[in-house]
Amino acid sequence: MKIEQQVIKVREVVDGYKNKGNDGVIGYQGKLDIRPAFQREFIYKDKQRNAVIESILKGYPLNVMYWVKHGDRYEILDGQQRTISICSYVSGSFSLQIDGNDMYFSNLSKNRQDKILDYELTVYFCEGTDDETMDWFRIVNIAGEVLREQELRNAIYKGSWIESAKRYFSRPGSPAYHVGGKYLSGSAIRQDYLETAILWHSEGDIKPYLAEHQRNSSAVDLWNYFNSVIEWVKAIFPKYRPSMKGRDWGRMYDKYKDRDLSPEKLEEQVSALIKDDDVTSKQGIYEYVLTGAGTAHEHLLNLRQFTVAQKEAKYEEQEGICAKCGEEFDLTEMEGDHIRPWSKGGATVPDNLQMLCDDCNRRKGAK
Repeated sequence: MKIEQQVIKVREVVDGYKNKGNDGVIGYQGKLDIRPAFQREFIYKDKQRNAVIESILKGYPLNVMYWVKHGDRYEILDGQQRTISICSYVSGSFSLQIDGNDMYFSNLSKNRQDKILDYELTVYFCEGTDDETMDWFRIVNIAGEVLREQELRNAIYKGSWIESAKRYFSRPGSPAYHVGGKYLSGSAIRQDYLETAILWHSEGDIKPYLAEHQRNSSAVDLWNYFNSVIEWVKAIFPKYRPSMKGRDWGRMYDKYKDRDLSPEKLEEQVSALIKDDDVTSKQGIYEYVLTGAGTAHEHLLNLRQFTVAQKEAKYEEQEGICAKCGEEFDLTEMEGDHIRPWSKGGATVPDNLQMLCDDCNRRKGAK
């Protein structure tokens, strides 16, 4: 890979700047692709964005930027967030508090405008194969505000499929947000929605899935699958609850979608479990009821256990005698047990506690 350091003034970068939304961002007389296919959306908060302009006005150095050269055209490898911050301010997209006043670029004195426009950015130009470029891209992004795994995958498997998938899952107010945003964790623009959809459709094998689909022209199959998952969830659990956010719905859809499920019965079970103080994992309720709500799946609910103090008190009350076999044991050889099982309405309260020896407790649990 060929690498060359140059100094580029801000006025050169902002020349021909256009932010065309989902169709990309360009600058440098239209020769610089500021947001290439593999790059993330603009994620800087106002404070970070403003700090870039304040640093320039104070003459502080910004971190170096990296551009990839393709003949007479370029694309930003690293430095997109800073570049868009600069271009947005110069183009009048936001104001900045200066000397206690809100100041757009057009409000600045000629001296301050020139200070920004004549600010010198340190840029490394690199030329090489796609593999070399992407490898360097990964290394460059180890420092600073690190790219997330799916953002890096977008770089490695860039192409028409990724661009199509991003239109469905990665834009602010994307179709995925409107269809199923309240069921998803994370952020669309940080590629969390896209990663989740691929995880579901690939059954966890993201990289092989991306390698297989990279050259496809459209991600409509992924979008259709995602819609099927969300429609199924809404059909069987028509009442939305906050605990439904971020669940592994794709896996549950693949596993349970062909079962004959009654939304009315599921709602009755979910409602009862939500109200049950012994159920400490409300998020696990949905898969629990889909399994048929059997004893073998109670671990999904993370049921409340008897406290150490409750078990010690019951041990003293039983004088160390196992309630099942009648033999005497040390406390360390015994375990607290529900007299009436939780599945049959037995609560985790002292009156429903008995101490059993380890063997009796195992035998009872195996029934």
